Amino acid sequence: MRNVRRVFSIALVVLACLSLVGTFAAQQKSTPLFNGKNLDGWQHVGPGSFAVEDGLLKTQGGMGLLWYAERKIGRAKLRVIFKLTGKESDSGVFIRIPERPTEPWMPVNRGYEVEIGDWPDDYSCTGVLYTFTKALARPIHPLGEWNTLEISLDGSRTMVFLNGVKVTDFREGDSVPPKPAGSIDPDRGPRPDRGYIGLQNHPGDPVFFREISLTPF
Repeated sequence: MRNVRRVFSIALVVLACLSLVGTFAAQQKSTPLFNGKNLDGWQHVGPGSFAVEDGLLKTQGGMGLLWYAERKIGRAKLRVIFKLTGKESDSGVFIRIPERPTEPWMPVNRGYEVEIGDWPDDYSCTGVLYTFTKALARPIHPLGEWNTLEISLDGSRTMVFLNGVKVTDFREGDSVPPKPAGSIDPDRGPRPDRGYIGLQNHPGDPVFFREISLTPF
């Protein structure tokens, strides 16, 4: 009888472990935010627009913002697959936007823009927090090839990997360059742990997006 009880106890422990593993796996499941068909769940503010062509998102004119209106996002990994089509391709992934945007400049000044563009300045190249952080690396692929951004939002910490290489590791309170007087660079100051996200459409060569997905921590 003692052996039977022991086997039963072990079985219960195994079942509990399997349940925890299943729960953890469910929590880690990636959710697409762009369905490849239309802009359901998204809203646009400002000039220009985004178009859906052959299952891809395409920037058109600007400067505007396509933002995900379903909910604020925090403690998650945001995966964005994109490609540049020309030297003037310009976009960005906005994070930590504190309020529902009604125009494109509030997100610039009160959220962060994870830059998308092959610019020479290490403070404004792909994967940095635009004008806040300096690139740790510049692993962008050539024009016309797909790139993968992985943006981790972990409380006050923001990490950005481009094509598997860390480009940004920033915590609220880290020192940043001051905003030049009279410039249109983003206002300095803290950003919230949770916020809305968005994609920028900017004048220049189009940027295409193949995937925007979210995996909670």
